[in-house]
Amino acid sequence: MLSSFSLRHAVALGAALACLSVRAAPVLEVRESAALAASPAAVWKLIGRYGGLHGWHPAVADTRISRGKDNDPGAVRDITVKDGAHIVEELLAYDGKGRSMRYRIVESPIPVKNYSATLRVQPEGKGSRVVWVGRFEATGEGQEARDKVRALFSDIYKAGFDGLRTRLEEGGGGK
Repeated sequence: MLSSFSLRHAVALGAALACLSVRAAPVLEVRESAALAASPAAVWKLIGRYGGLHGWHPAVADTRISRGKDNDPGAVRDITVKDGAHIVEELLAYDGKGRSMRYRIVESPIPVKNYSATLRVQPEGKGSRVVWVGRFEATGEGQEARDKVRALFSDIYKAGFDGLRTRLEEGGGGK
């Protein structure tokens, strides 16, 4: 049986945790994927270089590894977007054989915190499927702010897939 002292503390702790959970921003997820006619090896050859985002994403003007070594966890890339925005990301995990990488945003004008994403290529039929999944908290208040940042990442991922299709077509289909 709980003493009145421990029961009182348990109730207070429960109330405090309830307040924290109400105030905590929900973790949001954006998941997009695209089927490509190219082989997984051909797609990974194009997107598997952490420092090579500018080579296939149409919104990216330049990518530079500013710390560490390309494709090594801990590497930091500085991204310059064509509209002039600057984003800094850190590679958290890289699996060349499994064709996946996970990274996080360190600095960005996008109103999010705790953003991390996984980009992977997997076989599908005679081609491949690229899957891009981001998880984050929106820093803006309300559902409208959350919906806007979700839509922004969805558009970023889809633009990347369009860029991949264009680059793979230019390269002869990537079989």
